[in-house]
Amino acid sequence: MNRETIYHFVGIKGSGMSSLALILHGEGYRVQGSDIGKYFFTQQGLEEQQIPILEFDAENIHDGLTIIAGNAFGDEHPEIVRATELNLPIYRYHDFLGKLIGNYTSIAVTGSHGKTSTTGLLAHTLGRLAPISYLIGDGTGYGDEDASFFALEACEYRRHFLAYHPDYTIITNIDFDHPDYFTSLQDVIQAFETFSSQVSKGIIACGEDPYLREFETEAPVYYYGFDSEFYAYAKNIDRTEAGSAFDVIIDGQFFTRVEVPAYGEHNILNALAIITVLSLEGFEGEAIADQIRSFPGVKRRFSVRQVNDLTIIDDYAHHPSEITATIDATKQKYPDKEIVAIFQPHTFSRTVALLKEFSEALSLADEVYLADIFTSARETTGDITIDDLAATVDKEVTIISQEHLSPLMDYIDQVLIFMGAGDIDNLSRQFEEAYAQLNQRNG
Repeated sequence: MNRETIYHFVGIKGSGMSSLALILHGEGYRVQGSDIGKYFFTQQGLEEQQIPILEFDAENIHDGLTIIAGNAFGDEHPEIVRATELNLPIYRYHDFLGKLIGNYTSIAVTGSHGKTSTTGLLAHTLGRLAPISYLIGDGTGYGDEDASFFALEACEYRRHFLAYHPDYTIITNIDFDHPDYFTSLQDVIQAFETFSSQVSKGIIACGEDPYLREFETEAPVYYYGFDSEFYAYAKNIDRTEAGSAFDVIIDGQFFTRVEVPAYGEHNILNALAIITVLSLEGFEGEAIADQIRSFPGVKRRFSVRQVNDLTIIDDYAHHPSEITATIDATKQKYPDKEIVAIFQPHTFSRTVALLKEFSEALSLADEVYLADIFTSARETTGDITIDDLAATVDKEVTIISQEHLSPLMDYIDQVLIFMGAGDIDNLSRQFEEAYAQLNQRNG
């Protein structure tokens, strides 16, 4: 690390990139970055810390910078080309982060689903028990020069997490995703097994996942779940409209009873993972439970807003398993309400590869709306349309857009879940504003 340089982030609005920028800023380093002009929710934290955000331009690059390049941008990007011409230090995001965590007791959270929520819960809980720096994939980052722990979200896409050699890893599950990169489920499993071989102290793995139960690794594995055969398990579970409460048994002994202000079976498992790794580091059960109880959640993960009697939920769910979990959580919190799913697919390749699974997951809602497939730097075109997905859903489906929100305006007392990893959060905000104005005019 160099306090004389300015760390310039190419693609600073990326969820991991913005988090890392906030960490370096918090530790007293000079930080700036560039991206496209379009607004992303990740830039809010950067703006609050007054971190300069420039629009992409080769003229942004000059002597005295250290470049941290987002994984979405190739070596042909004009800013990276210019940095190469000037012989500036250039690091890929995951490589830089991999070097950084070597200074701490590091806990990497990975898995096909649930990484962000679990990392957020870990950062919240551990951050109130010990000094910590952390990186969450929702654009949240925090740096503490006195930190002894580092919690990070470790993404498996393109095997980027192989740049990390953490002390511990939590693995929430394994599923087939990112079909634009992984060739098969077995390819995904092999990536996670390789990553696990780089862990030094222990792997905290979900025993409810059949693929993790067959894991081949040399590091100690601590399974968690609902079965009494696991190292850590939950019993006496109460799922209510206020959240979930359960007893935690670790290594055959009662450890604590915990109340989690979150919904869905997956959040019980996420909390178990956190409790397990913190118990291994010597923290007491009651102290852990006290902090979990106050967890406020993370950005775009089951974020609830109310407009009159209408409930709006914004969630990052973009895989069939995540959609299923989000609808399950919604039914727990709102057991007597009609559930309306509004979904924006993310990437053409994922939509094609998991078409049947998407239709089955969406059919769990009472009513379904779809927004057009999100195009990104990763994929701009594909061989599937939103109408193809709509045709597979076992319900009447309406296509909506920013210009066509009227089908949603007649709802009064339902729960509307806006789901997706693209820009559907902007659509939900636009709907919320239009709905509030309409109801204000109607008295």
